[in-house]
Amino acid sequence: MQSTKILILFYSRFGANAQMAELIAEGVEQAGAEATLRTVPAVSPNHQASEPSQPEHGAIYCQETDLVECDGLILGSPTRFGNMAAPMKYFLDTTGSLWMSGKLAGKPAAVFTSTSSMHGGHESTLLSMMLPLLHHGMILAGLPYTESALGETQTGGSPYGVSHLAGSRSDLPISEHEKHLCHAMGKRMARLATAIKNFDS
Repeated sequence: MQSTKILILFYSRFGANAQMAELIAEGVEQAGAEATLRTVPAVSPNHQASEPSQPEHGAIYCQETDLVECDGLILGSPTRFGNMAAPMKYFLDTTGSLWMSGKLAGKPAAVFTSTSSMHGGHESTLLSMMLPLLHHGMILAGLPYTESALGETQTGGSPYGVSHLAGSRSDLPISEHEKHLCHAMGKRMARLATAIKNFDS
């Protein structure tokens, strides 16, 4: 049987979400699944993609085939006024054909974010990213409180998904609790996606 493929799709402006994506990928691979990192381009004020065809470094841009071929999706965006960033929303708004075909229905999904302040809307951002995934028929997975770091963290962390407190200058390092929760999310998604894949086969 082919290995379970987890797509980690994120947008990162100052690097925190990219670091989180890499930590989540480590968790995915620690659980025996295959992690694929993809990003989305920034958008210009007229709401059109404004970046080159592929980034000069880091994760490449997500294509529809990446979504179709994954067994599970982990979606990440920085917080923008308590909501996901425009580039991620723009990308998700282009997935109507996948919604029409139901290609994502039944696949597990999870979300993560970073924000500049402790009460900067990280939980509402996580919830905002869940909405289009629910419309696609995906099965949402949060983080259970059996993860002790979730109850102990003084930085980021949420039962709705992993979060990171980046600070007003977006320069705070990812804390040990946040790192642990990133790994935990990756492992949890790998196990869920593998179980669903085996059940359906």
